[in-house]
Amino acid sequence: MRPMGRARDAMRAVTLEAGASLYAEGSCLARFGGTHVLCTASIEESVPPWLRGGGKGWVTAEYGMLPRSTHTRSRREAAAGKQSGRTQEIQRLIGRSLRAVVDLKALGERQITIDCDVLQADGGTRTAAITGAWVALKQATNYLIEEGVLKTDPVYGQLAAISCGVIDGETRLDLEYEEDRRAEADANFVLTDNGGIVEIQATAEDKPIPESDFTELFSLAKAGVADLCAMQMAALKA
Repeated sequence: MRPMGRARDAMRAVTLEAGASLYAEGSCLARFGGTHVLCTASIEESVPPWLRGGGKGWVTAEYGMLPRSTHTRSRREAAAGKQSGRTQEIQRLIGRSLRAVVDLKALGERQITIDCDVLQADGGTRTAAITGAWVALKQATNYLIEEGVLKTDPVYGQLAAISCGVIDGETRLDLEYEEDRRAEADANFVLTDNGGIVEIQATAEDKPIPESDFTELFSLAKAGVADLCAMQMAALKA
């Protein structure tokens, strides 16, 4: 039996609250069960030095976990003087994922930075961050259009992300921490609304993942992402 009695193909209770931040040009509070991530999008009228004069913009991301987002207090990475390898890997994943659906030339020479702050963690923080980040990004580009800065939306595609795994020989969708920590295999899928693959991270913890299990995980992920994309659009319209 899964925690909270969920079926193997059922996600946790998900809410996406667009406009959760008073000051950011775009924002979304993404809640996946006990995992809560605040995503904010900030627009800067400049680009990194290596992009200046090229007529292209940039979308990047930063990710972090609050000290008491887990069972015990973790030290702030700023206090330690450096980011962990995990933090760097996740924020690069978020940035890469978003850039896959953005026309950087249409954005012009400006940068949008997405900050993803984990308020509470119960598994799947990176996938919740990506899902919320897309909403924040879309809200920010909508703002640029409403202000007359842009005529067309540089965000030409939609994407979301979800975790899957194999626990006790069963393929499951949207793992929470208690499942993730004992999974025989786990995977994070970043997919577009029409099933296109942006990125897949899959790891076998015990033995190699059979192709049949991976096919099932992919099928679960596609269905989950389709539902998340519908929730994203509903959040933007709310």
